[in-house]
Amino acid sequence: MFPARFAPALFGFILSGLMSCMVSGISTSLTLGFVPGFFSIWMGSWLPSWAVAFPAVLVVAPVTRRIVAKLVRQD
Repeated sequence: MFPARFAPALFGFILSGLMSCMVSGISTSLTLGFVPGFFSIWMGSWLPSWAVAFPAVLVVAPVTRRIVAKLVRQD
């Protein structure tokens, strides 16, 4: 278990991993179809995507929170 202070980074790590996995899988299947070796090709494109997605999430999340805070009404 991680201390609570790591929650935002851990959330971003898991979210970016899942999202980049799904997006790279869809992109790979649309580009190549389900060819032999599809899984290896997909994983080869997913890992570099995740390496970009995780830092991007850490940078974009605070901006997104501020935008959402301005778009929702505080009751």
